Amino acid sequence: MKNSFIILTLSVSFLSMSQLKPVDYNDGTQKLSGFAAIPKKPFNTKAGILILPAWMGIDDHSKESAEKLQAMGYFAFVADIYGVDKRPKTTNEAGQIAGYFKKNIAEYHKRIQLALDQLIKQGANPDKIVVIGYCFGGTGAIEAARMNMKVQGIVSFHGGLGRDESREITKIQPKVLVLHGADDFYVPKEEVESFQNEMRKGTADWQMVFYGKSVHAFTHKDAGSDNSTGAAYNEKADKRSWIAFMDFLKEVLH
Repeated sequence: MKNSFIILTLSVSFLSMSQLKPVDYNDGTQKLSGFAAIPKKPFNTKAGILILPAWMGIDDHSKESAEKLQAMGYFAFVADIYGVDKRPKTTNEAGQIAGYFKKNIAEYHKRIQLALDQLIKQGANPDKIVVIGYCFGGTGAIEAARMNMKVQGIVSFHGGLGRDESREITKIQPKVLVLHGADDFYVPKEEVESFQNEMRKGTADWQMVFYGKSVHAFTHKDAGSDNSTGAAYNEKADKRSWIAFMDFLKEVLH
């Protein structure tokens, strides 16, 4: 009975430590609502992580990442890119909305910057920030690097790598880590090569890690296990990519 009480107490304590705080903010008349994760025992540097969700918008996966980072001592913020009344209900809707932001890239940049501002307002050190993103959010993380937002690094988990070829390539300041499924046919070989050339031309400090037998969405447990669909969970790639992410944070923020 005593052991059960201890386990219950520890469980309650963990839940209270990992509780996320809804944060309302705006882009003009568009209402946005993200989630802040404020650590009980932050690092002395008050390092922060901005999390850009996949194409369905704020989901359990992005919130779980925020909670894990919070437990480690990082400030974290899950961005609302779409808006409270624009959350997609189906993958078709998600494709349309995400496609809109990819075509209207300046609007995507603005929503990322607004979320970055909120992370700082919650207590994160503006000089110690990394942006991470999943799938569509991974594309957003790369855009943060392309725009030289004031962050120390970016991490893309199975994100799209494409860009409008008419855009000028400028020097890329943030360090870049791309974690990619080796069999991700949603990102063709030509797109990968173009991205790598862009990083070279931009004289970026960049890394790209490929995970075998992995496709799009390999960190999403709800993506199923059928690689032939193009999006599937891969436990090894999920764990290995998180370790790579942790090593990157040690290098960039500590």
